[in-house]
Amino acid sequence: MKIAISSGKGGTGKTFISTNIAWVLSKSGKKITYLDCDVEEPNGHLFLKPEIEKEEEITLFSPYRVNENKCIKCGKCVDVCNYNAIAMIKKKIMFFPELCHSCGACKVVCPVDAIEEKEKKIGQLLYGKSGEINVYYALLETAEGGMSPRLVKKVKENIKEGINILDSPPGTSCPVVETVRDTDLVVLVTDPTPFGINDLKLAVEMTREIGKEPVVIVNRAEYMNDDLKNYCGKEEIEIIGEIPDDIEIAKLYSKGEIVVEKNQDYRKLFEELSKKIVEIAGKERKAKRKIEKIEEREKIEKKMDYSVRSKKAEEIVIISGKGGTGKTSIVASFAALSENSIFADCDVDAADLHLILKPEVVESGFFSGSVKVEIEKEKCAGCGKCYDVCRFSAIKRKEDKFEIDPIACEGCGTCFYVCEFDAIKKEDAINGKWFVSETRFGPMSHAKLGVAEENSGKLVTLVRNKCSQIYEKTGRNKAIVDGAPGTGCPVISSLTGADFAVVVTEPTVSGIHDFERVLKVIFHFGIPCGVIVNKYDLNEEMTEKIEDMAKNYRIFFLGKIPYDKEITYAQIKGLSVVEFSNGSASESIREIWEKLNYIMKRRRGND
Repeated sequence: MKIAISSGKGGTGKTFISTNIAWVLSKSGKKITYLDCDVEEPNGHLFLKPEIEKEEEITLFSPYRVNENKCIKCGKCVDVCNYNAIAMIKKKIMFFPELCHSCGACKVVCPVDAIEEKEKKIGQLLYGKSGEINVYYALLETAEGGMSPRLVKKVKENIKEGINILDSPPGTSCPVVETVRDTDLVVLVTDPTPFGINDLKLAVEMTREIGKEPVVIVNRAEYMNDDLKNYCGKEEIEIIGEIPDDIEIAKLYSKGEIVVEKNQDYRKLFEELSKKIVEIAGKERKAKRKIEKIEEREKIEKKMDYSVRSKKAEEIVIISGKGGTGKTSIVASFAALSENSIFADCDVDAADLHLILKPEVVESGFFSGSVKVEIEKEKCAGCGKCYDVCRFSAIKRKEDKFEIDPIACEGCGTCFYVCEFDAIKKEDAINGKWFVSETRFGPMSHAKLGVAEENSGKLVTLVRNKCSQIYEKTGRNKAIVDGAPGTGCPVISSLTGADFAVVVTEPTVSGIHDFERVLKVIFHFGIPCGVIVNKYDLNEEMTEKIEDMAKNYRIFFLGKIPYDKEITYAQIKGLSVVEFSNGSASESIREIWEKLNYIMKRRRGND
């Protein structure tokens, strides 16, 4: 049995719920395997604390350079790359390994065999035991964002007999789809906030698109209105459990404790919840409906200069190692406090900034970052060349022919280039939609990735390029960017070429773990940065540890924000907290904004 615990965004309590469910099920005598598929920011091991018995380096064959002695500058490799990993600049081929998905299309089309490949490490897989629980998790290598789905597959190769709990990445893109696609049940964790409800809607669309009917657990179930229940009722989605908004849970979680081990009341709650989950997972469930896929072909942004922006505003990118740290709420407050600025929401997988800034769309269009391929059976000769070159296991043999699994396909188009019988039909895929809007604070660039779509990193770059175009038109000289969470492709695309990065973290074991992970990405690109600790008073000892880390890493400690429910109240009103009140959180954010502006002014003086 395979049960996926997922969420439309990070920070909803997905790992808290999956680890506690694994623990109570193991105590009931069931054979449990916990698989942490959130390879960018795996946290489950911080709570289950397995004794590691085995570590394995995960590698794959990948292009790594262009042999200049062979290259004839024909540009075919550039034309076929859907990930902008290869560019021709002044008759010189440039290779960007951070963007490469190792599809091999460039090597297939090169007429002189100038593309050189080698084995490269994409991550590390670890196995251990936590009591009777088998624990598997993987750590994605720094700046290897495009490899996340491959690493998820490696984790899933260890599915065992008994009950398998798959702790999914957050969001709706490829790594999530790879995690949940063949499970018996998808459990979506949400909270009753505007951000939580918005991201739940995206997650429901994703699960239904791949033929799964989800159930919902509401964490921090303090209802301030009926919006969540009304949505679930309208969509006929079953809410199978609710977990209270309890400060005791937050404090135990911050220390890396298994809550059900420390609190008998919550143990009973999770025992009942686990029993219900296993019962539902044992029944056949079909998706109640699918959303309509975007099929419009007008005004598609596809081939443009994604890698070079000659003119841009000063960019401050706010990111977080994990979701749910308060990143978007802080960005919204910065927007309210700023002057003469542009805003960009690069969290295209689960965008929330629009809920506060309320943009009025001025211009929009569709985005294509990959191709859609289909094998025409009447033309297929069954030679198997497409099968041989596909590195995503997306081509399956069916009798004496082949067919493409659209969920596994990442849209690289390599199969199209090797087919000698013209049996593969190829067209630009519509992966999402972009917007340029006006808000009460100034112009905004944002986008929405399509349901279960790939290439969110490329869409992020498009959002930033639209931001640069706004700068050229308006002269607004500062861009405040709500970056993607995690360490994968979207965050790499959010950061590349930025002037300053702000990391928002929280004083928990998982917050610190993810803070260190995302710092490696920031340092990889040589970007100056600072850190903010949100909800610092949940665990002041951990907050002090983060301050010490900032000193040791020689980064700016920008400040700390107390736990304040007025941030959620402001969300419900569609306001930033600094517009909503003058409370403790607002005061802290204002002080942080002033400090950040002082740092940027000093940096401009040094430049």
